[in-house]
Amino acid sequence: MLQLKHVSVTFNEGTPNEVRALQGLSLDVKHGDFITVIGANGAGKSTLFNAVAGTVPVDRGRIILNGKDVTNQPEYRRSLDIGRVFQNPLVGTCPGLTIRENLSVAAMRGKHLGLLPGVKRKNNEWFYQLLKSINLGLENRLDTDVALLSGGQRQAITLIMATMMKPKLLMLDEHTAALDPNAGALVIDLTVKLAEEYGLTVIMITHSMHQAIAVGNRIIMMNRGHVLFDASESERESLSYHDLIERFRSLQTGDELSDRAVLS
Repeated sequence: MLQLKHVSVTFNEGTPNEVRALQGLSLDVKHGDFITVIGANGAGKSTLFNAVAGTVPVDRGRIILNGKDVTNQPEYRRSLDIGRVFQNPLVGTCPGLTIRENLSVAAMRGKHLGLLPGVKRKNNEWFYQLLKSINLGLENRLDTDVALLSGGQRQAITLIMATMMKPKLLMLDEHTAALDPNAGALVIDLTVKLAEEYGLTVIMITHSMHQAIAVGNRIIMMNRGHVLFDASESERESLSYHDLIERFRSLQTGDELSDRAVLS
């Protein structure tokens, strides 16, 4: 479904500030995988996210999405197949628009845009049912400006917008890190629900070891642009939170896990 073949990304190459963010990284993601990606700061997690999405060009290697080489495809073309949710809840929605208008924008993804109104009455019931399914009472607030919503509510809306057209790949870059524990738990539950309901393939970057253990079917640990280990199926099921911490330390990477990773 998604393959990275010996992908390398270097920033400020040939300067004193050179950073080898990805170093010949290879990864094979199967359809329906829900992968949690963990690692210390600077491990290359966000660069992996951006390389797949097309926001960062790769120096070497190839990226294959759904059987098509997208290595040199621009970001806007890849966005037709990739849904993304970022750490900042303010990024995924437009504060100048209502919930209905934001959902309407997402519903037009990949479609030819003419001069007809973008907010269509025929979508009202669809939007109502989408919002009703997340149990936040937002189905009765379709004409509320999203700027008036809490961070957790906005992130829930962003998740719906990223998944409503059933993308081939859903990518989440620490999408609960800026939320309080209750809102974060709600958004994780919604993430799992949507992934299962739509049969999505998901790559979720997280600093939380507990999150990495609790959701998905596969855990990848990264460090300095490499995949240190890849636990799936039975191996992942047998891993505990403490096992994961010890596994990181036993690999003798020379890097320390952040307090956020250890305590969250």
